[in-house]
Amino acid sequence: MNHLLLTVIADGAPHHNGPDFGKASPLGLLVVVLLLIATMFLLRSMNKQLKKVPESFDPQHPEPDQAADDGTDTQAPEQTDDPKRPPGPDDEPG
Repeated sequence: MNHLLLTVIADGAPHHNGPDFGKASPLGLLVVVLLLIATMFLLRSMNKQLKKVPESFDPQHPEPDQAADDGTDTQAPEQTDDPKRPPGPDDEPG
């Protein structure tokens, strides 16, 4: 039994030499054509969506954003009773 198994494993010569070996089927061509058509529709849709994107995302009136960027917040900082006291567990927000 082992001898037969070894001869089958050792006989690794390829037997792919028939008349239809290496030829593609028409189904493969159909799959490739369908993928190309789907890619064309995807590109067309993406171009339509990209045309809707504005030239710039800058706001028309940047004054409110600029005020926040400059650090001019409208809220006053929280005042503590004793500025020299180190923070403790009661000082955590939440």
